[in-house]
Amino acid sequence: MSLSVVARAASGSVASSSPAGLSLDQYKIIRRNGAVAAFEPSKISIALTKAFIAVNGGQGAASARVRELVEQLTEQVVGALLRRQPHGGTFHIEDIQDQVELALMRSGEHDVARAYVLYREQRNRERVKTTSVAAPVLNVTEAGVARPLDVSDLSGKIRAACAGLGDAVDADKILQGTLKDLYDGVAIEEVRKCAILAARSLIEQDPAYSFVTARLLLNNICCEILGESVSQADMATRYAEYFPKFIKRGIEAELLDERLGHFDLPRLAAALEAERDLQFNYLGLQTLYDRYFLHVEDRRIELPQAFFMRVAMGLALNEINREERAIEFYRLLSSFDFMSSTPTLFNSGTRRSQLSSCYLTTVADDLDGIYEALKENALLSKFAGGLGNDWTNVRALGSHIKGTNGKSQGVVPFLKVVNDTAVAVNQGGKRKGAVCAYLETWHLDIEEFLELRKNTGDDRRRTHDMNTSNWIPDLFMKRVMEGGEWTLFSPSTCPDLHDKFGVEFEQAYLGYEAKVASGELKLFRKIPAQTLWRKMLTMLFETGHPWVTFKDPCNIRSPQQHVGVVHSSNLCTEITLNTSADEIAVCNLGSVNLAAHLTADGQIDHDKLKRTVSIAMRMLDNVIDINYYAVAKARNANLKHRPVGLGIMGFQDCLHTLRIPYATEAAVEFADRSMEAVCYYAYWASTELAQERGRYASYRGSLWDQGILPQDSLNLLREQRGGYVEVDTSASMDWDALRERIRLHGMRNSNCVAIAPTATISNIIGVSACIEPTYQNLFVKSNLSGEFTVINEHLVMDLKRLGLWDEVMIADLKYFDGSLSRIDRIPVELRNLYATAFEVEPQWLIEAAARRQKWIDQAQSLNIYMSGVSGRKLDETYKLAWLRGLKTTYYLRTLGATSAEKSTSRAGSLNAVSNNGNVGEMSAPVVEETKFCSIDNPECEACQ
Repeated sequence: MSLSVVARAASGSVASSSPAGLSLDQYKIIRRNGAVAAFEPSKISIALTKAFIAVNGGQGAASARVRELVEQLTEQVVGALLRRQPHGGTFHIEDIQDQVELALMRSGEHDVARAYVLYREQRNRERVKTTSVAAPVLNVTEAGVARPLDVSDLSGKIRAACAGLGDAVDADKILQGTLKDLYDGVAIEEVRKCAILAARSLIEQDPAYSFVTARLLLNNICCEILGESVSQADMATRYAEYFPKFIKRGIEAELLDERLGHFDLPRLAAALEAERDLQFNYLGLQTLYDRYFLHVEDRRIELPQAFFMRVAMGLALNEINREERAIEFYRLLSSFDFMSSTPTLFNSGTRRSQLSSCYLTTVADDLDGIYEALKENALLSKFAGGLGNDWTNVRALGSHIKGTNGKSQGVVPFLKVVNDTAVAVNQGGKRKGAVCAYLETWHLDIEEFLELRKNTGDDRRRTHDMNTSNWIPDLFMKRVMEGGEWTLFSPSTCPDLHDKFGVEFEQAYLGYEAKVASGELKLFRKIPAQTLWRKMLTMLFETGHPWVTFKDPCNIRSPQQHVGVVHSSNLCTEITLNTSADEIAVCNLGSVNLAAHLTADGQIDHDKLKRTVSIAMRMLDNVIDINYYAVAKARNANLKHRPVGLGIMGFQDCLHTLRIPYATEAAVEFADRSMEAVCYYAYWASTELAQERGRYASYRGSLWDQGILPQDSLNLLREQRGGYVEVDTSASMDWDALRERIRLHGMRNSNCVAIAPTATISNIIGVSACIEPTYQNLFVKSNLSGEFTVINEHLVMDLKRLGLWDEVMIADLKYFDGSLSRIDRIPVELRNLYATAFEVEPQWLIEAAARRQKWIDQAQSLNIYMSGVSGRKLDETYKLAWLRGLKTTYYLRTLGATSAEKSTSRAGSLNAVSNNGNVGEMSAPVVEETKFCSIDNPECEACQ
């Protein structure tokens, strides 16, 4: 039977691609007898073709459709194999055949897949009858010396990694999987790597295997850094010995700030808590190892607890009692109660300590200003800063240039240069450079701006790598709501519109429209507001850009409106700070793990939360003085206003713990009360810092100084809009006491709270990202460290309790893309509790966000998930965001047609965009999910 060829020969690919810098020669195949063979890229293609011949006959298999399908399946199989081992290694023949089987099943070729499965089973039975019982003796090589593999020692290490995890994990299964992938003469490093891969392959069976995998990885890290495997029981002693040497080595290698050597290193070493290494899951520890731990000549020198202490020391450099503060900061970080943002983790304690996450700039309307802005982008991006650029001030296409008596080419050609600069300056080689350009809706170039991310048209006027965002004034939204006309202007003829907001903007705008009517102003264009709104939403749906952000709520509710204007948000739309020709706004971020601040009875632990927030705010405030500023305008602005951005993560984990579905009033209420508590304690902490260290320089005249807190500013917004604000105003904490304290002591920080995406730091500590709903209950997550199986451990516990967790359930979750909606044997209440992001109607995301926004002095990165996209649904969703007083939104994510068909029970409702809404026609089918940084795009983890 020709399927035998498939079963034996599926061990290569026609695809020639491999991870960057690797040759396919770095991959080997382990046969069942232990022999090692070359990874031959042609055999899977041949084997698949013969499989189709066996089922369909030679003529059927020769068809163009089958040939194309074989090529696609081959690429899928090899791609899956290479992603599992991006740095080279070995594949067992059984693993390859598993991937072939999966590819056939996923392609819908069930007859071929069934025959393939049956033949594999038949061959396995035959091998069992003929195979000798005696296992071959394997030799391993270490430092060039061969010795027999110590299976007992290997088993002991695996069992130690399973300790404390109960019956959820099976050490023998990991050992068998490890031995299967070994061959005679294998390097000892490969043995340890195979153990990790064997444990990793079982994560989909139970989340506990993620902790086993992390512990096996930790053993590898110890071998690399300490030179030997170390038991967990001995790690406390080894940490104390190693830590002072690590600091000394880091300073000698010119990685660490020399001032770290002046700390009482033995005292800090004694404070390291080795058992906290066991908190990591695999994704978290692998991410730290790949991207955060310091290295010398590509060899890591930093163990996990030393990493947290190094960050803590860097943040305590200017403290009077710096050892005490460093230990305090270390304990907060290593407990996973709070985590600083990625730039802080990258650079704290180093010789170039750029710790801030976000920079916002305003671009001037002349060549000097434009190219100065490009230079600033490059310098800020080099040291891991995400950028938001305000381009509204730059004159529009066709505007007069006085110096040359010519006409301007507008904003778009310069944005192409911005795009290419972001690609060229890739944040110090650690992650892709990232920038977002903002333009106000009255700018004459707005329509071309909307099309920057399209894949058609003149590529010289496209920006495929940068983000874009609409900066929308309230007057435009009123014209949309009322069916009015909208006039587009150039800032060269209407220069004051850029700096005005609220009623003043409306009056100035009406004045310019009057000049148009009288013939005094020539450079303009009129368009129905609803037509432009339709185009905004159409482009948002088709390209994911520009994002929808609202100028007036950001300014009217800004505590700092007395000293400037908010002209844009940042890369991830959560920062709302003033910018000008003289000031580049800076914000440093960190996030509270909200899930770690619930009591046993499901209440917010206010005492713990207050302590966490107090320490976190001190750490964030310290960043301002320690930070390395690549641009003087950023330093001056940050020291003058001292803004920080404390956020949250683990919101969805809290809802699971509390047994509250996301799409409920109870979830909205929890969003309200939890954010109220975080903000209350953040503002309180800032007053304590002001009492200790002094008020920020521009405090006098701020909303804080006037006794107007963020929730009070909703009244200002309502007054300026003349209505159009529908927000709940309930409160539960003693805000009068906080007002009185601010009156007495002032504030240390102009801004305190912003909810960033936490894309990477939530991975590190193993909780759900920021305020995101569950993406899928079982999926494979891609980032720069590779691919990782992510499974909802709350769901697994519930299904185990009901006796429903088995291989069939795992297969169902895979098929339905992590959704429970079509798995009827799961009780309805669990299906509601574990509804995924696309099963939550977007209005619930907006309602919860509106309750949070009430308390927040900046904004939040709010992704909108939408299945069954229609013009009407888009229109209603973004109008609701405006009516609820939201300052910004982030990505729009839409569900692909294939996924929708599998995960919805409303037949046909999610497959294509409807054109019956009042936003007009959107005829493109939903065929792809819009990518966004915190889940799908492995190269974009821009903010955190």
